[in-house]
Amino acid sequence: MVPTPLRPTLRRLIPGDRGSFLEAVARSRALHHPWAYPPDTPDAFDAYIKVHPARHALAVVVDHQDPLVGVYALSQIHQGSFRNAYLGYYAFLPHAGNGYMREAMTLVFRYAFGELRLHRLQANVQPGNERSLALLRSTGWREEGYARRYLKVGGRWRDHVLFAILAEDVPSSVRGRRPVYDRRRPRTRPSDAAEPPGG
Repeated sequence: MVPTPLRPTLRRLIPGDRGSFLEAVARSRALHHPWAYPPDTPDAFDAYIKVHPARHALAVVVDHQDPLVGVYALSQIHQGSFRNAYLGYYAFLPHAGNGYMREAMTLVFRYAFGELRLHRLQANVQPGNERSLALLRSTGWREEGYARRYLKVGGRWRDHVLFAILAEDVPSSVRGRRPVYDRRRPRTRPSDAAEPPGG
């Protein structure tokens, strides 16, 4: 009998993830730096997952003993006539490079363009970050420009390549009915990130 392939899902990061998240950040430091600097202290993690309607921190999970594969974070979420958000992301070792983040990108699209009804996502990547550039290019993002000394990352102003994707750029087959969250864990839907824990 052929085993069923493990498939990623999205759920919001919760306080109970603190220990495994910080452990994953510590073992992935060489992978992340100098491209990303995820929260690496308990206080920083708590602030990162604090409920905020304009920021959703989403865990990519599969059925591993260590379930945190990586994180997608939607920030500066705007509605109204803009309907835009910025997407940040990073994988954790030992899961980087195994395709889970690429597969989970389709779930990000379903969540952002479906449930949140956004029109546009933007992502900005340092030009030397080949893994991140490859992820965006392989999932339909379009390069829109180059910004010099765009963001201060790791204490230095760094150039970034600017990418975006629109709702109409994503095939309708991607915006299907497959759930983007882990049904087995209550109150971990991505949209719960915008609601108070008791709400």
